[in-house]
Amino acid sequence: MGFRLPAIRRASFTDSKSAQAPKGCIAVYVGETQKRFVIPISYLNQPSFQELLCQVEEEYGYDHPMGGLTILCSEDVFQHMTSQLSGQ
Repeated sequence: MGFRLPAIRRASFTDSKSAQAPKGCIAVYVGETQKRFVIPISYLNQPSFQELLCQVEEEYGYDHPMGGLTILCSEDVFQHMTSQLSGQ
């Protein structure tokens, strides 16, 4: 099952865990330290991001105690993927 959303180009990061994500974005928590990133929801439509989500679901399931999407991969892998997506 895929998500069909319009493309947006940039990802950003914020330190404030209490801040809401801007309209058109979603907060994701990455890595063991669950560092918070704010990404465009359009990334959910990208095949590489969907593949990452499938791998995370298979290995860890979906448990979102912080109210956002938790992705348990390394921050380096996540930042590399989102930098590639922002260049499309």
